[in-house]
Amino acid sequence: QVQLVESGGGLVQAGGSLRLSCAASGSISSIDPMAWYRQAPGKQRELVASFTSGGSSVYGDSVKGRFTISRDTAKNMVYLEMNTLKPEDTAVYYCRRIVRGLWYWGQGTQVTVSS
Repeated sequence: QVQLVESGGGLVQAGGSLRLSCAASGSISSIDPMAWYRQAPGKQRELVASFTSGGSSVYGDSVKGRFTISRDTAKNMVYLEMNTLKPEDTAVYYCRRIVRGLWYWGQGTQVTVSS
């Protein structure tokens, strides 16, 4: 069973930083296309950052230069380092994994950025 557990969310002031963590069940590899998405109230879920199957990373336009996705395959962990946070970054952040063509999601972690 594929399980993803996010942590690290919270309340932070604008300009601050947070580091989100995603613990994955089973092994993850350097080519596992794991990703972070977010969903704000009344909005569609959107891509924040993702690893590609080639091992590189891609970012949503609104977070480029501020957020960084990383992983530790030895610990089966994926991280999202978020810097220079803005109120518009407020959302529930989800970790996503693709296994044999099926998408799996964690329960999400709330990030709230106050102005």
